[in-house]
Amino acid sequence: MSDTKNAATNDSAYDVVVVGAGAAGLSAALVLGRARRRVAVVNAGTPRNAPAAHMHGFLSRDGMPPAALLEVGRTEVAGYGVDLIDGRVDHIDPGFLVHLAGGPALRARRVLVATGLRDELPEIPGVRERWGRDLLHCPYCHGHEVRDEPIGVLGTHPGAVSQALLLQRWSADTVFFPHTLDLTDDERERLAARGVRIIDGAVKRLVVDGDRLRAIELAEGSVVPRSAVFVVPHMVPRDALLTGLGCERDESGWVTTDPSGRTSVPGVWAVGNVADRRAQVVTAAGMGSTAAIAVDHDLVDEEVTRDVEDYRAAEATSSSSLRPAAHAVSLEGHRGSASRP
Repeated sequence: MSDTKNAATNDSAYDVVVVGAGAAGLSAALVLGRARRRVAVVNAGTPRNAPAAHMHGFLSRDGMPPAALLEVGRTEVAGYGVDLIDGRVDHIDPGFLVHLAGGPALRARRVLVATGLRDELPEIPGVRERWGRDLLHCPYCHGHEVRDEPIGVLGTHPGAVSQALLLQRWSADTVFFPHTLDLTDDERERLAARGVRIIDGAVKRLVVDGDRLRAIELAEGSVVPRSAVFVVPHMVPRDALLTGLGCERDESGWVTTDPSGRTSVPGVWAVGNVADRRAQVVTAAGMGSTAAIAVDHDLVDEEVTRDVEDYRAAEATSSSSLRPAAHAVSLEGHRGSASRP
């Protein structure tokens, strides 16, 4: 893309450096660019939803490939003078000096981090290969596309039971595989009451044929036909840049933010999946927009404070420079009156 900058200069000074070029980061950059701020977006090129062919639930963009959304977004923000920098941020110094891996550093007045999260998947053969295709995680993102199909849910996470209870709305043929998860009597009763069949036993692998998921094979040898399988991954925020700056975390280990995305460190915002594991693409975009407006207000407050100080200093200088002249005029007038007959 011709508007993308692949390098930065050592003397770069930005109002805001946005780290991460997903929906959250690009949405923030768009609002800030339109606010006539000097903005750089650093893009490591590793979006979480890269394996997915389509995204859903985004009004006016339902069914659009994620890569296409990002390409449109990059073109839009570049049109407002935003610098797009391909690279990875190694660390950020207080102040803020944003160091690019193997490259220069960018100086910024504010930093907005939108680095997302990574999904840690269970070590079951076939899971990683089918991830984002027919091995899925979000009923609201993918449930409609596999409605009425034979669905399986892997019990590799405590949240898997709730996931299975949700998915039964999309398919009456939903099977829960506890795998290594110990179900309580209450959980078994809730699944049974919902019409979710439970098949005990460790899962050996996902059976794939013709580049399509066909079944789940158990360790004892039985094979259960399924055309889509859901799993709850262990979600880990990519928050090293934030914690490196001293941003506080909550009891669950996620960086704390206010409703605008402001962290505990002045001048630092966090948006998208790095701050909210549940944020979908449309949610992340909204978070970016909200944060951008808050950042701009914060910058204006700083600028107004500085301008008032400069104004007062100028007024004081002007007043002090006028006083001697007035005194001189007064003395001259006095002398003149004394010399008159």
